[in-house]
Amino acid sequence: MDLFLQQVLNGLTLGGIYSLVALGLTLVYGILHVPNFAHGAFYMAGAFASFHLMKVYGFNYWLAMLGSALVVAVIATLAERLVFHPLRKASGLHPMIAAIGVLLFLEAGAQAIWGADFHRLQTPYTGILDLGGVTAPVQRLLIIGAAFTLMVVLHLFLRKTVTGSTIIAMAQNRDGASLVGIDANRVAMLTFAISGMLAAVAATLYAPINLVYPAMGHLVITKAFVIIILGGMGSVPGAIVGGLIIGFAESFGAFYISTDYKDIIAFVLLVVILSLRPEGLFTKGAN
Repeated sequence: MDLFLQQVLNGLTLGGIYSLVALGLTLVYGILHVPNFAHGAFYMAGAFASFHLMKVYGFNYWLAMLGSALVVAVIATLAERLVFHPLRKASGLHPMIAAIGVLLFLEAGAQAIWGADFHRLQTPYTGILDLGGVTAPVQRLLIIGAAFTLMVVLHLFLRKTVTGSTIIAMAQNRDGASLVGIDANRVAMLTFAISGMLAAVAATLYAPINLVYPAMGHLVITKAFVIIILGGMGSVPGAIVGGLIIGFAESFGAFYISTDYKDIIAFVLLVVILSLRPEGLFTKGAN
């Protein structure tokens, strides 16, 4: 039972990170209706921004996280204005190619500034708690608490605020939202900023138990795409549930099968679930 609960803890940790990244990705998909491959670079940029703020400027962990979120929000907003907005009426292939271009540009920039080496992000939460036989690193508990708090905050923002309602309206019907007076440009910029902030926070939370390097966003964004397809393209609840499913599947799969196949499990699950429910677990729409 202790080993089982240990895997539950690990699954919640992974699921929380995956869900945060997938939430930003699915919000942007609701506006653009194209997959934003650059989102993995936003995740990477968030980790490096926190690393730089802590190492060079001496910021504490939380201030570095906040600063990183603001930096990546600006990067994401600039990407929307300079790259995606001019292509809003182009075919779906053009924004996808542009997103890959942004990804490569940001990765090359990170490598030019910080090099290709692996870095470790320090955290003040290095303790380990014993919860009834379950070994719980404080950083993992922090990830779980912060990730699910952010999910609740985002849900309340989308549901209870006028600004959140405009994002939902744009995701459901861009032309209809414009006809009732919603500023499409403002909503698109805001959505990109939120997605960037979510990616930066997720990266800063996870980096202390992982490593920081220019290509760190590749596997995370690949799994995020699996999650949003699994949960239903553009569905916020689907991104959360899908993230948890993948997180638990990886945790238990690595323990009971083999760590060698941990990263394959997500794709096997995708094939199995989509063969039974091709539209995903939830219907489309940011709700």
